[in-house]
Order: sequence, then structure tokens, then C-alpha cells
Amino acid sequence: MRIRRSAGGVAAVLLALTACGTAPDKPLSSEPTARDPAAEEQGTKGPVEPPASGDAGARFGPALFGSDSATIDNPWWPHTPGTRFVYEGQALDENESIDRRIVSTVTDLTKEIAGVRALLVWEQDFDDDVMVEAELSFRAQDARGNVWHLGEYTEVYEDEEYIGNRVWVPGDPEGAQAGLLMPADPKPGDPSFSEGYAPPPWNWDDRGRVRERADEVCVEAGCYQDVLVFEEFEPSIRNAFQLKYYAREVGHVQVGWDGENETEQEELELVDMVELTPAELDEARGEALAMEGRAQAYARLGPAQPVGEGK
Repeated sequence: MRIRRSAGGVAAVLLALTACGTAPDKPLSSEPTARDPAAEEQGTKGPVEPPASGDAGARFGPALFGSDSATIDNPWWPHTPGTRFVYEGQALDENESIDRRIVSTVTDLTKEIAGVRALLVWEQDFDDDVMVEAELSFRAQDARGNVWHLGEYTEVYEDEEYIGNRVWVPGDPEGAQAGLLMPADPKPGDPSFSEGYAPPPWNWDDRGRVRERADEVCVEAGCYQDVLVFEEFEPSIRNAFQLKYYAREVGHVQVGWDGENETEQEELELVDMVELTPAELDEARGEALAMEGRAQAYARLGPAQPVGEGK
């Protein structure tokens, strides 16, 4: 989940990418590319810039990962296949308050991205009970326990009708980089880190860092002790922070906001966390594979496979 964009902005990106294609058809690469230094902190609204050469994307490579990279057991954000998280709350969309619901399902599918086998997380995004986006997020854990973001495939809907898709992964489009989602040992005071980078028109340049620890956070799904509060931001947008609250052995349980830019605010909380039945997991797997079937350029990365296959 990231700070939301208006439907008009999403549609413009889709027009640029076309309704069924994405980046130019060329080989993927996991080699780091040259980058200009980027500011750690937020600046004024401006162009999306790649992260600095010493940031996470520059360190990314298959050598960091073992054969079990699709097994994600970081205690601050474990990804157990067959687990579904449901978040509900409110957000502003072009200054209008809307009800928000996000359904995030950890599938039992994996896919090789830039030489690393990643786990697929399927997310559905609803505004006022109408699905507006569906997404496959590619995540992997390195040998040290850091959870990486290896890009995403997103479908966009208008009035519940599919209108197009977009995708980015490391090296494709040219210059895109992987990033971190959860460090192995996150602590307040650590420097911010890139959560990935994709150049325009994808415009992904999110950063994150630990803001503080909270003794307890209570949401509809329950109360959690010793919670880490992360702040995420885009350097090109001033005074807009998304806050994510992570409970040990669960993952993020609450989403909030901070800053003067109220047009970006979103508040969500975990309302349900369930273990899917075999039939429900089969259904989730089928939905994820159906999304793959609608993506032409994405398909060249090779098919998603059940956990344990393709190592």
C-alpha cells in the first residue's frame, strides 16, 4: 500500500503505457545502474529522482539471496501463504472523503524476478465498496532477513470495469530498482531507505524509516504490544507522510498519516486476519494467475509457480 493517487492520474499513466502493454520488450537485468544522488528528506514538488548510489537498489542482486528467498519470516512482517488481511478506513480522494477497504492475500505462488524467486501478494483495493485496483506485489527475503520489494503489477478498474495495467520490476523499465520493505533489524534513528524506484511515467520513489516505538496499538482485530511505527514518504511531495504500525509476528496493523498536506491523508486499521481454507487459497491462486494472463509484457518474466517449485 502506498499513498493514494487520484483516478485521473492513474488513467493518464495507463494512456501512456497503453491498455495491455507496459515497458519496451527487452531483457531484464539485475545489475545496478548509474544513479544521481537523491535527497534523503522531502523537497518541494518536483521530478521523481532515482535513489543515491549507496541506497538499497545499488546493493540488490541475486547473490544476496538464498534458495529460499520466497520464504519470508521476518518477525516484523512475516508472509505466510494462505493468510489474508483486511483493512478498512477512510481516505481523501480529490478532497472528497471515501470509505476504503484493502484485502491483502499472501498467495502460494512464486515468480522469478531479476534472478530472485519472489513471493506473490495479491491485493484488492476498494473505494466505497467498488474495486478500483488489483495488484500483484513481488517480495523476497535475503539471507540476512531483509524483506525486499521487487516491483509490482497493477490493474486499474473504472466503475468495476477493467481499463488497463502497468508493471515495473528491477531493470525494466530501464533504471528501475528494487528496494527494501522491512529491514532485518529496524530501529528508530536508522536512516531512511528506498522502497524501490521506477522512472516516469511509473513515478515510484517511496522511502521509509522507523519513526518510533509504540507500547500498544489497538485496532478492531485486537491489541498489539511493542509496535514499530514507520513513516513512508515520496521526496517529490512535501509534508505528506504515511504512517504504518507493525506488530511483531503479524505485520502492519494500522495506517495513518502526518504532515500539512491533508490531500494525501489515509487512515486504515486491520479488521480481520484469517487463514484461508484450501478452497479459498485455490480461488486466490486462480485470481492471481488470471491477472497474469491479462499482462502481455509481464508474461515474458516466466509463469508464477506454487511455493517449492522453480527453485
